Amino acid sequence: MSKVKITLTKSTNNATHKHKATIQALGLRKIGQTVELESNPALQGMLRLVAYLVKVEEA
Repeated sequence: MSKVKITLTKSTNNATHKHKATIQALGLRKIGQTVELESNPALQGMLRLVAYLVKVEEA
Protein backbone atom coordinates (compact mmCIF):
# COMPACT_ATOMS: atom_id res chain seq x y z
CA MET A 1 0.00 0.00 0.00
CA SER A 2 1.06 3.58 -0.54
CA LYS A 3 1.53 6.20 2.12
CA VAL A 4 -0.30 9.52 2.35
CA LYS A 5 0.65 12.72 4.15
CA ILE A 6 -2.26 14.34 5.96
CA THR A 7 -2.03 17.92 7.23
CA LEU A 8 -4.65 19.64 9.39
CA THR A 9 -5.33 22.98 7.67
CA LYS A 10 -8.42 24.31 9.47
CA SER A 11 -9.68 24.48 13.03
CA THR A 12 -12.13 21.89 14.33
CA ASN A 13 -14.02 24.46 16.42
CA ASN A 14 -17.18 24.45 14.28
CA ALA A 15 -16.91 20.81 13.19
CA THR A 16 -19.36 18.20 14.40
CA HIS A 17 -18.41 15.85 17.21
CA LYS A 18 -18.02 12.99 14.72
CA HIS A 19 -15.60 15.03 12.58
CA LYS A 20 -13.56 16.06 15.64
CA ALA A 21 -13.30 12.41 16.68
CA THR A 22 -12.14 11.46 13.17
CA ILE A 23 -9.41 14.12 13.23
CA GLN A 24 -8.26 12.83 16.61
CA ALA A 25 -8.28 9.23 15.33
CA LEU A 26 -6.03 10.31 12.45
CA GLY A 27 -3.52 11.52 15.07
CA LEU A 28 -3.91 15.24 14.36
CA ARG A 29 -4.09 17.80 17.15
CA LYS A 30 -2.80 21.19 16.00
CA ILE A 31 -3.29 23.18 12.81
CA GLY A 32 -0.31 22.56 10.55
CA GLN A 33 0.52 19.18 12.06
CA THR A 34 1.29 16.45 9.52
CA VAL A 35 1.06 12.68 9.87
CA GLU A 36 2.06 9.99 7.39
CA LEU A 37 -0.21 6.91 7.27
CA GLU A 38 -0.65 3.81 5.12
CA SER A 39 -3.48 4.23 2.65
CA ASN A 40 -6.37 1.75 2.98
CA PRO A 41 -10.14 1.85 2.37
CA ALA A 42 -10.94 2.77 5.98
CA LEU A 43 -8.50 5.70 5.89
CA GLN A 44 -9.90 6.89 2.56
CA GLY A 45 -13.40 6.96 4.09
CA MET A 46 -12.15 8.99 7.06
CA LEU A 47 -10.43 11.46 4.74
CA ARG A 48 -13.56 11.86 2.62
CA LEU A 49 -15.51 12.75 5.79
CA VAL A 50 -13.11 15.52 6.88
CA ALA A 51 -11.83 16.65 3.47
CA TYR A 52 -12.74 20.27 4.26
CA LEU A 53 -10.36 20.28 7.26
CA VAL A 54 -7.28 18.53 5.86
CA LYS A 55 -4.84 18.54 2.95
CA VAL A 56 -3.84 15.13 1.57
CA GLU A 57 -0.71 14.37 -0.48
CA GLU A 58 0.79 11.13 -1.79
CA ALA A 59 4.04 10.34 0.01
